[in-house]
Amino acid sequence: MEQLELSQIQGFLINNYFEKPFSNYYLLEIENKEKAKNYLKEIAGRITSANHQNNNQSFTNIGFTSSGLAALGLHEKNLRFFIREFREGMVTPHRQRLLGDHESSDPQKWQWGGPANAPIHLVLMVFTSSEDELRMQDAALQQEFSENGLKISHVLRADTFPERKEHFGFREGISQPIIIGSGVEGHERDKIKAGEFVLGYENEYDVHPDTPLLKEAQGKMEMLTSDPEGTGQKDLGRNGTYFVLRQLKEDVDGFWNFLNEKTKNADGSLNPSESTKMAAKMMGRWPGGAPLVKFPDADPGTLSDDNDFVYIETDKFGLRCPFGAHARRTNPRDNFEESKPAESLKLTRKHRIMRRTRSYGEKFTASATNHTPSDEVGVLFGCFNADINRQFEFIQYTWAAYPKFKQLYADPDPFIGVKENPAEGVIQQFTIPTETHNEYVEGLKSFVTVRGGAYFFFPSITAVEYLSTI
Repeated sequence: MEQLELSQIQGFLINNYFEKPFSNYYLLEIENKEKAKNYLKEIAGRITSANHQNNNQSFTNIGFTSSGLAALGLHEKNLRFFIREFREGMVTPHRQRLLGDHESSDPQKWQWGGPANAPIHLVLMVFTSSEDELRMQDAALQQEFSENGLKISHVLRADTFPERKEHFGFREGISQPIIIGSGVEGHERDKIKAGEFVLGYENEYDVHPDTPLLKEAQGKMEMLTSDPEGTGQKDLGRNGTYFVLRQLKEDVDGFWNFLNEKTKNADGSLNPSESTKMAAKMMGRWPGGAPLVKFPDADPGTLSDDNDFVYIETDKFGLRCPFGAHARRTNPRDNFEESKPAESLKLTRKHRIMRRTRSYGEKFTASATNHTPSDEVGVLFGCFNADINRQFEFIQYTWAAYPKFKQLYADPDPFIGVKENPAEGVIQQFTIPTETHNEYVEGLKSFVTVRGGAYFFFPSITAVEYLSTI
């Protein structure tokens, strides 16, 4: 087992920071690169590492866009060594097709990160234990930014709500991979090689993931380690990772009205228990987190982080948890297409992401009988991965958006795969298998709208300091 350099890896990758439920994500533009580089040198000592060696009450992490690295002065030849998805960013025609960012989710309509918005060069994340502490941090940081050549493009409030539920009503942060060597404990089948998430270590293909090497000499290169493949070039990527951030507006009222309409009693009255059951079928878990594989008929009524299950042994035909459920299609476990269980688990491990999702807007958790927030609400979906295309984009396009999944033929992911206005004749449905026949929830609607997004590189703590020297 490779030993991870936890003091160099930024902590948000390894830890979910649930103990720090209040946070701001500052999206910043570099206006004065020399001042900004001096600031990076200072803030490198405040970054929270994976073993929390910053001794601060609040946690701090930092990431850079491709344009941000260019704004700092990273040479074009060195930028070329980053993976293509990061270099190009989230807003290209190809990315739009992969991610389904059309109509209301078109980047032209985004609040941040789109072509009509202010540039985003880096994200600074601050996590605190209380609202008061976050306000104090905010005042101090805004002063720091103005003094150090940084302009705020946008601020995202990102919180973990009580019971870790997001606005649709479901418990978040349950099914996560475990990075081998991170010190995190869990089920053996969830353990994945570090190189799936951290650059500089072997991945599930038994090779090192592509890493940004320094082709052109810049700055204090002696601060960095050499390429493990033996090229002799310095490795800017070691102990770094890529972070995907997308702001997703949730149409909570529309979602529950849709389910209530589909589950009405014969006399036209609402049936909240059936609405909740249909919502659980679409998610693959009950609102409290209990998996349908173990509780197919009724919500046990308790909060649950139970992740100890597979599908072939107990639910081969999707009678408990439908094949099209969000949780099942984005993590098929031992039921990857038509592969055998052991091979399925092996293949699934090559497409996992480390989710880091928080909510924005009022602390409102919907249900079948209470689903009208007073203002816009949603989630800040975040995830870490070493290969954006093979991990995040694959899950979004191949597993979520593609309607032909397993035995299904017209079933996009009911939460993140439904087209807002499908072409004439295109069916969008959710299939619920039973012992004798399939039941269909027809006319699926899109209840999630993208409001902004970007790809970030989260360097090692030493690499952050190195960037101040280029």
